[in-house]
Amino acid sequence: MPETLTVPTPFTARVVERLGVGPAGRPERVIHSLDGLEASVRPSDLTAAGGELWQRVRREIPAVGNGVDFVLGLDAGGILPTVALTAAAGLPYKIAWKLDLPLKGRVRFTEPHANRTEVFAYGISAGQRILLVDDEITTGRTLADLTVRLREAGALPLGAACLVEDTEEEGRSRLADLDLPLVCLTRLGASR
Repeated sequence: MPETLTVPTPFTARVVERLGVGPAGRPERVIHSLDGLEASVRPSDLTAAGGELWQRVRREIPAVGNGVDFVLGLDAGGILPTVALTAAAGLPYKIAWKLDLPLKGRVRFTEPHANRTEVFAYGISAGQRILLVDDEITTGRTLADLTVRLREAGALPLGAACLVEDTEEEGRSRLADLDLPLVCLTRLGASR
């Protein structure tokens, strides 16, 4: 019988003020119980979250049933959920970095609210079936731009998975406009 994995108890997330943010940066940051900012994280909690996120992806994004070539995680907050999800799913992963390198299959996209806005994915080619992963989604602009750029390269983004969705900025609808399904472990809303 397969083991049932559950989200760490309690998995928590909240919004905090960011200090010393420049004019291009967001004044707030979503933090959560797996980022190690406020408390240490047990590997078993990260493993459980990755397992639960993968189960939700399989349930809510039917296209993954036809295969995923790899998971593309976003630097830096998306690294831990990417590794956790791919470990649970047995899938390979790549990470998009804020490093412009002379590598094949280069796809440039933007993270508009960051101090360094240019992000790069490498080894992207036509026909690749890709699941996108980040730690949180607020406006959805980063994942939306990545989706557009991957499609321009001929790749097939299947959906996005995040630990936390901040519903204040309606990022989900931005992705829905691109026919990109979004799966998350938890949501923060008007009462955040």
